[in-house]
Amino acid sequence: MSDIIQLLPDHVANQIAAGEVVQRPASVVKELLENAIDAGATQINLLIKDAGKTLIQVADNGSGMSATDARLCFERHATSKIKQAEDLFNLNTKGFRGEALASIAAIAHVDLKTKPETEEVGTHVKIHGSELITQEVCVTPTGTIISVKNLFYNIPARRNFLKSNNVEVRHIIDEFQRVALAHPQVGFSLHHNGNELFQLSSSNHRQRIVAIFGGKTNEKLVPIAEDTELVKLSGFVGKPEFAKKSRGEQFFFVNHRFIKSPYLNHAVQAAYEGLLKEKTHPSYFLYLEIDASRIDINIHPTKTEIKFDDEHALYAILRSAIKHSLGQFSVAPVLDFDKDPTLETPYSFKEKQVYQPAIEVDRNFNPFEAETKQYVKSGGGNTPSIPNSFKKNSQTWEALYTGISDENEVPTIELESEEVTGSLFTEETLAVKEHLDIFQLHKKYIISSTKTGLLVIDQYRAHTRILYEELLVNITQTPALSQQLLFPLNLSFSAQEVEVLGALRDSLEQTGLIFSSLEKDNIEIVGIPTLISESETQILLEQLLADFSLEIPESGFTQTDVLAKSLAKSMAVRAGTVLNIEEQQHLVNQLFACKEPQVSPFGKKIYSMLTSTDLDKKFM
Repeated sequence: MSDIIQLLPDHVANQIAAGEVVQRPASVVKELLENAIDAGATQINLLIKDAGKTLIQVADNGSGMSATDARLCFERHATSKIKQAEDLFNLNTKGFRGEALASIAAIAHVDLKTKPETEEVGTHVKIHGSELITQEVCVTPTGTIISVKNLFYNIPARRNFLKSNNVEVRHIIDEFQRVALAHPQVGFSLHHNGNELFQLSSSNHRQRIVAIFGGKTNEKLVPIAEDTELVKLSGFVGKPEFAKKSRGEQFFFVNHRFIKSPYLNHAVQAAYEGLLKEKTHPSYFLYLEIDASRIDINIHPTKTEIKFDDEHALYAILRSAIKHSLGQFSVAPVLDFDKDPTLETPYSFKEKQVYQPAIEVDRNFNPFEAETKQYVKSGGGNTPSIPNSFKKNSQTWEALYTGISDENEVPTIELESEEVTGSLFTEETLAVKEHLDIFQLHKKYIISSTKTGLLVIDQYRAHTRILYEELLVNITQTPALSQQLLFPLNLSFSAQEVEVLGALRDSLEQTGLIFSSLEKDNIEIVGIPTLISESETQILLEQLLADFSLEIPESGFTQTDVLAKSLAKSMAVRAGTVLNIEEQQHLVNQLFACKEPQVSPFGKKIYSMLTSTDLDKKFM
């Protein structure tokens, strides 16, 4: 038979590799930023247009490349990071595969300008779809400027699978934040469509976290520091009371590389056991430094997964270090309730030398000096007179029994009359008896009797359906009433979260949530919906941000639907809330006035009917 196996052309192989390396514009951003870090840059500027679909440009002041390297870097498996197989087990750089630039050049128009510090002029290279267009000398500053234009221009099917601009920008910001948090000593900037999103100067880890997530983040952080033979652990964890509904502020960095590890995340959750509210997640920014020979990074092209040679020991160290810090800063409660915290020795005293305390004695002090002045000698004797403060009242002991009769009087006992003069039931009892056809079971279900049997209603799902339909009307037709706050409510959110709230501001104000200002990391609220309290506003907005964390739908109807669902489930009456008879009856009446009383907005069954036949079967 004829031979059927053949080598693929380079441009086809590059496009296949691009499918793994470049999943979306954010993947290109990650690879280019990491290359700039490996080049030793101290300032990196990122510029994107149309969420990276039109342009992604990264400019750095790193080491730059020679003319030969500028052309060779776009070949497959061409890299300066490793030279032999053994180097894979001692990686200290971001990249090492030599696939990123080749994959990017295969599916986009790439424009590269670079110059090393030792050269007077630089090199300008243009590549379209793996094909070299031009390579010429140019004038450019020291470092590298690489522009990726028209991403996926030759793979239209892949381009059509990209999400909306809002979604792609959020993914780009996520990748930008991960690199910026891993390298606080490097300055970063991010511009999108001419708007500045981030301007980060060189700083330390804490300042970088605060610069990205807002000034109010500083008070939420608890420092972590632990140095062992296996790992050097540093960073910060969030206080339990500031835990969020989403996992947006959870970062692990191993040797300055962002990773994802469900196993280590479980160690953090275990350290917070008993401190978090239900369905909330702690924030953490943890930096692990491990010997490069004890980890394996070559697991996946995205390099976000790492294998450790001793995961169990790492789990124990991470869990105990976080518990220790939470206890050290009095975040976690202690079991010794009689312990006086003022008697604890601060950790800062560990390095201080012990010395004998000096004791000062006032030898002229006489504690009896004030009392001796009160005593006066009587006659010629030495017995002092008794002060006035010690003189007792002249009442005798008989005065204690004044008013008590000597006779043994028996109190009169009134016996109940045999004749019933009043009604057996009061008016209140009769009023309740009229509503015995409806009652609450286990603070979760409302039971109502009907002609054919019993109606069992889930009060939370029922209220969610009622609020959902009301909110849809408020957002699309008539605005809801808003209760004005006496004092404005100031809440702190990250710049990314404020941007989401800004996109939803018009719809939120239709529901009664009135904003007076939306700044970079702070919002001010002057009015809230009548159905929620001021203390619930923060929880409602956090749940809303969690629901919109992946995407803000561009379609008006879809956005309104997601918004109404999110607000309805946050504002609805939870299981465990006691409702009186009037509230139960009102809830049932409102439910059956809805257009879809059978199911909740999330497709869950709201009520179930138990007929008399069903009840009869229970006794067969």
